Amino acid sequence: MKGFLPRTLHPGLQILLLLGFMALCFCVAYAVIFAWGMGGFGLSTGQLIEAMQRPTTSPNGWGIMMMVQGVTLGLVFGGAALALASALGYRWAEYFNPRRLGAGWWLLAAAALIVVILPLMSVIIAWNADAHFPAALHDFEVWARASEDRAAGLTKFLTRLTSTSRLLVAIVVVALVPAVAEELVFRGVVQKNLVRWFSPHVGVWLAAAIFSAIHLQFFGFVPRFVLGLVLGYLYLWSGNILVSMAAHFTQNAFQLLILYFTQQGRFGWGFDPDATEPLPWTLVVPSALLSAGLLYFLHQRMTAPAAPTTMLTLSSEGVAVHRNDNQ
Repeated sequence: MKGFLPRTLHPGLQILLLLGFMALCFCVAYAVIFAWGMGGFGLSTGQLIEAMQRPTTSPNGWGIMMMVQGVTLGLVFGGAALALASALGYRWAEYFNPRRLGAGWWLLAAAALIVVILPLMSVIIAWNADAHFPAALHDFEVWARASEDRAAGLTKFLTRLTSTSRLLVAIVVVALVPAVAEELVFRGVVQKNLVRWFSPHVGVWLAAAIFSAIHLQFFGFVPRFVLGLVLGYLYLWSGNILVSMAAHFTQNAFQLLILYFTQQGRFGWGFDPDATEPLPWTLVVPSALLSAGLLYFLHQRMTAPAAPTTMLTLSSEGVAVHRNDNQ
């Protein structure tokens, strides 16, 4: 595939170009949103803008905001990352998957890791939610908490999963689209180039910090940063974006399923998915030990040298053995 940019382009310039492509894709996304809103929902431009600004009071508010989120994330993040790879002359699989998937169970193991680590993450979430800024930043803390309360209200509205159809839409828009689009950007482009620019560990940690900061949730920065580290190292070790996508999807989808079953009254023990209290230590300690063990296991397996393959061919001179050491 021939691109119009050199593959040797500096990593910093690749990240800047990604931002440029995101700006272009943002324009395309909003053209799609307005076309969909007027054609699919039968709204005028004014009605669509009103519904986007006050979704809780609009009859079509939930569907419109789901459409806006899905189109925006899919095109602005995913579209920009794919456009950058194409501009550099790479096939998408070649750019985002420099290494073939070692085994299908890698995806299952990455998903299992996310579920296993949840009790441990609850401690980090509770600590970060109760964190306080220094006295000199008191006004910023008040503004930040008010901003997050407003965002939480919209999130609660969008995750009001009153039917199975709403759950399915949410799994696509809230779980699948972010897992694909955000991983393409933050691991596939940002981390990849930061690793080239600096070093593997610096690249993973910087990408995780950017991943967390861009969500603008100051009292959820640390748990999202830790999640970014887990996703980053899974991608670094495996060399395949599908692994971090599987983990990211599990993180989002598992929370949606908990919300759905709680809202449907399937959980009878008074579980509150919106609470920030840590889970009991009887769950947290095993979670920490199992997570550490699973991370170590995945690191050992994913970074192990690939075994050479042997191929037999039959000719008039007999059987010839060919070894392929380049996996």
